[in-house]
Amino acid sequence: MRIVYADNAATSFPKAPGVAAAISDYLNNIGCNIGRGNYASSHTLARQVLETRELIGKLFHFSQERNVIFTSGITQSINMLIKGYLKPGDHVLVSSMEHNAVMRPLNYVTTQGISYDRIPCAIDGTLNPADIPPLIKANTKALITLHASNVCGTILPLADIGEICSKHGIKLFVDAAQTAGIIDIDMSYIDALAFPGHKGLLAVQGIGGILLKDDLAEQLTPIFMGGTGSGSFDETQPSFLPDKFESGTMNIPGVLGLRTAINYINDSGMDNIFREEMKLTALFLEGAARLPGAKIIGRPDLEKRVAVVSLEFPGKDMPQIATDLDTSYGIMTRYGCHCAPAAHRTLHTFPKGTIRFSFSHFQTAADIEYILDSLKEILAYSS
Repeated sequence: MRIVYADNAATSFPKAPGVAAAISDYLNNIGCNIGRGNYASSHTLARQVLETRELIGKLFHFSQERNVIFTSGITQSINMLIKGYLKPGDHVLVSSMEHNAVMRPLNYVTTQGISYDRIPCAIDGTLNPADIPPLIKANTKALITLHASNVCGTILPLADIGEICSKHGIKLFVDAAQTAGIIDIDMSYIDALAFPGHKGLLAVQGIGGILLKDDLAEQLTPIFMGGTGSGSFDETQPSFLPDKFESGTMNIPGVLGLRTAINYINDSGMDNIFREEMKLTALFLEGAARLPGAKIIGRPDLEKRVAVVSLEFPGKDMPQIATDLDTSYGIMTRYGCHCAPAAHRTLHTFPKGTIRFSFSHFQTAADIEYILDSLKEILAYSS
């Protein structure tokens, strides 16, 4: 049976060439920490970690490598922002398309006197920047938004949102889960950018980060404190970056894998990667539009989207369709609400959810045709 992985919105597969080898080399031949040993291999490793910060900074047009903070991924990064910046009495704006990585910590801090309002998005997932100013209050401190939906792939207008935030003195926090490594992002209008290593950046799970502007970094309270390998004579948390936010032992294998993956993206060209993914998405959208009983959720075209497509099959047993795709055809997708109930409410697909297909430039047109043919067969015998 043919195997096709179509769940890249959850995590990319395969990873970038060389990632596994870089991690294996570290585990088999290096193995030490940084900042915890005064020997050559530790110093060499520290330089490689610094180089990774520099690579990440350049990727997002950000020149302050010390302000690139490594985390386990988006969820940790967003928690650091919400719990470390907001204070009782503060107000926040979020898009109505947000993932639970934002909504769960945000709902938690409402118990501490913090409030929020949702910026309504259209049924195709798009956001009109004109809807933001009427929601801004005197105590609005931040606007938190994803860059592209993990449900339907719609891209939100970050530059326009950033301009509004700047005009009103509001911090802009961006969740780049579906766009980091795929779409060019400019930190000039963003105060904090959270990114995962394991999706578009083609590295492994458990590594990600956050880029912080200086003024935000000064105001942000670390929610984790402990050993940093620096200032070991002092029992108070360092105030300088990146140590202020990087307590505990770093995921060095993950960092080295991420370094290799970013080098691959730079060599391949991020625009080239995105172009290939859009070719596959175009082929899938064209075929899905002809499937009997299938409904494309979100934008039906290639405008303002990434390679994430959700389908709904009204009147059909969608969990069974997803199961049949896997067990009978070897096609891996994700069915349900995708940890984004707010998005599904906006898209009018709550609570049943959708079947999501998400593509990588490593896939081929033949893979897409196979998915479409398989869906056609399933729909024929399930009617």
